[in-house]
Amino acid sequence: MSERLTINYEKKPCYDIVFSESFEDLPAEFDRLDIRKRKVCVVTDSHVEGLFGGAVMELLEGACAKCVLYSFKAGEESKTLDTVREIYKFLIEERFDRKDLLIALGGGVVGDVTGFAAATYLRGIDFVQIPTTLLAQADSSIGGKTGVDFDGYKNMAGAFYMPRLVYMNISALKTLDDRQFYSGFAEVMKHGLIKDGSFYEWLLENMYEICDRDVGTLLEMVMRSCNIKKLVVEKDPTEKGDRALLNFGHTIGHAIEKAKNFTMTHGECVALGCVAAAYISWKHEWLSMEEYYEIRDMFVPFNLPISLEDIDPNEILALTKSDKKMEGGTIKFVLLKKVGKALIDLNVTDEDILGAVSEILYVEDGE
Repeated sequence: MSERLTINYEKKPCYDIVFSESFEDLPAEFDRLDIRKRKVCVVTDSHVEGLFGGAVMELLEGACAKCVLYSFKAGEESKTLDTVREIYKFLIEERFDRKDLLIALGGGVVGDVTGFAAATYLRGIDFVQIPTTLLAQADSSIGGKTGVDFDGYKNMAGAFYMPRLVYMNISALKTLDDRQFYSGFAEVMKHGLIKDGSFYEWLLENMYEICDRDVGTLLEMVMRSCNIKKLVVEKDPTEKGDRALLNFGHTIGHAIEKAKNFTMTHGECVALGCVAAAYISWKHEWLSMEEYYEIRDMFVPFNLPISLEDIDPNEILALTKSDKKMEGGTIKFVLLKKVGKALIDLNVTDEDILGAVSEILYVEDGE
């Protein structure tokens, strides 16, 4: 039995998020989209294709006019305009028109790339998100952000473009390796920190069940995380105000990601960015010292880093200056007023950032 959450856009129902423990409800959801006379392209990556590609293609059999699959190499290095170009070429060769449909089957990279291709192919065709990682289910598949990296800079080309449906098979999370699973958890923890202190406490109380990947616990966790993001994106769908709060941990996190040449996962870098942002929040006297250290240490049981070696604070500072969240030469930095309440601060100084990055290094070195 599936659960459903409706996302509104401009105060009108836009698309549903369906939460299930399998793919068995997919045919009924496809019927709701009326795809019987439409061509469908499942876009996935080389890893997810072997796990779920066949099952999803089989469920589409007879449900649409024609179903094809396009797969690209798994990994952040494929999140480029070159990959989008190859998708365009494939769709043209398969004679896809504006009435046809793309399905993004995979993690955050697949969702972002497929969404951007859908937003721009023939000025926009429908697409569906079927996220298979925790990062994608809890965060990136919701809210209509699509895009690709450019010359190593995160998400520099993109568009806000809403899917027709987001379908989440929670059991897919059992196929993730530990590193990818816990990487996604960084975004879940972020949602609690910025908007819901009770959810943050719930995560800590259910730590063992989450780490054991109990499906019932994961279902509740993902639904609560999605509901937090729903409230934020409905209020500010195109990031002109409060939606920027979702970038907590991302300014320094993205800089670390680039400095480490994407050898670390997105969630690992976000966790480090959250620690750094919590440190600045403490130094600005919003968080107490005890709250800062609790936030920092609570990433540890979920196998996320809170410190890092071999990184130059000045390089991280320089990279934050090229962040797409800059506004009038000033970084829109997200800090915590308290656990469960974030704010945007335009007064974070270079010294604040250098101090926070040095704090991350200090913990690692034990100095």
